[in-house]
Amino acid sequence: MRQLSAPIFDIQRFSIHDGPGIRTLVFFKGCNLHCAWCQNPESQDVEPLVAFYADRCNGSFDCLKACPQDAINRDGFRINHTKCDNCLACVEACSRSALRPIGEHMSPEHLFATLVADLPYYRSSGGGVTFSGGEPTLYPKFIDQMLDLCNDEGIHTAMETCGTYSPDRWAPILKKLDLVYFDLKIIDREQHKAATGRDNSQILANARLLVETGIPVEFRLPLVEGYTDDRENLQDTADFLKALNQNRLHLLSYHNMGETKIDIINGSQNKLGLKTYDATRFAQIREWFTERNIEICDE
Repeated sequence: MRQLSAPIFDIQRFSIHDGPGIRTLVFFKGCNLHCAWCQNPESQDVEPLVAFYADRCNGSFDCLKACPQDAINRDGFRINHTKCDNCLACVEACSRSALRPIGEHMSPEHLFATLVADLPYYRSSGGGVTFSGGEPTLYPKFIDQMLDLCNDEGIHTAMETCGTYSPDRWAPILKKLDLVYFDLKIIDREQHKAATGRDNSQILANARLLVETGIPVEFRLPLVEGYTDDRENLQDTADFLKALNQNRLHLLSYHNMGETKIDIINGSQNKLGLKTYDATRFAQIREWFTERNIEICDE
């Protein structure tokens, strides 16, 4: 029988965001949305891959000599991802760290052994573990086992989701979580589809169901100039929250650091050319929601 695993592309320890206390953030690879502003483009594809940092390469081509799959390009982007089988021989051969792996398959037991090392910090601070991505709901069996392991040790658990999951499949799993962070990006269905590649019917239905079933949930709105911050979407978001009797919202400022990641993976995502979200505009939107009795939570 094949061992249960999931692709993890980053583990960030000692975070004071994304939940209460000191936390460890686990980033899963793979997402079923393709947001135009995605700040983790390396997370979108499920499979691990090798990234290329051109500014670190000295042109020795030790990677070419080491690669058994003939997946090294002499010109342009160094890795031919269609030939690469992620054996990482090229990574080991590169003395300048110009080639680096993004993502590895981990079992629940392997991941938990990493997380439980920080148990004293979780307990002293009221912290815990937050599953993020990518989209962690792509891996229900894996998350289910992780929650059992964490709950057995009394570790607080949170999950960040875009809300595209199957409600029937996830109903029993969601009950094991202490907190769900749920993204509301664009309320209008057609605009949402144009910006993310998928309409939001399931997302909005899942948001309502979370509230109706009493799952602890906090909603978030990423602020992206020209996509999510127009008056119509702000008003639609406020109306949606009010309809659910929810009066709290996290605002997430867009930053453009993700655009540099497009180059290192030879990604197809278009660069928007946007600056990090304007602080004055952020403050105005914060005040706008506050005037409508929606509390803006600090990140």
